[in-house]
Amino acid sequence: MAHRSRLAILLLDLPPEVHAAGTAFWAGATGRPAVPDATDADWVSLGSFADGVHLEVQRTGAGTPPRWHVDVETDDVPAEVARLEALGATRHRDMGSFWQMLDPTGLVFCVVGVQTGEEFDRYAVTWP
Repeated sequence: MAHRSRLAILLLDLPPEVHAAGTAFWAGATGRPAVPDATDADWVSLGSFADGVHLEVQRTGAGTPPRWHVDVETDDVPAEVARLEALGATRHRDMGSFWQMLDPTGLVFCVVGVQTGEEFDRYAVTWP
């Protein structure tokens, strides 16, 4: 059965001690306002860029090094995980409703359900 996916979100993962400084820097660097998530104090949005890719800042737990990671959104998480595994990715952590994975070089990324609505419908790729 066919499913769809797209690279949807670029996340800047920042531990608590550098979260405010990193958020302020990237808001200034991109010229975008840092908009806190009204329901989750660990998230700040810097908005949508080319092809509807969102830039978000996530406060991580202590001990997680600052890093960038991407979210691949899909209308079928198990099918997308399997497709990416066939390309060389590995499952890293089952996060309940989504998977944290590693690409073949060890970079972290997540496979998540649809989060962007109309942008997903406009930019997603259909896979057999």
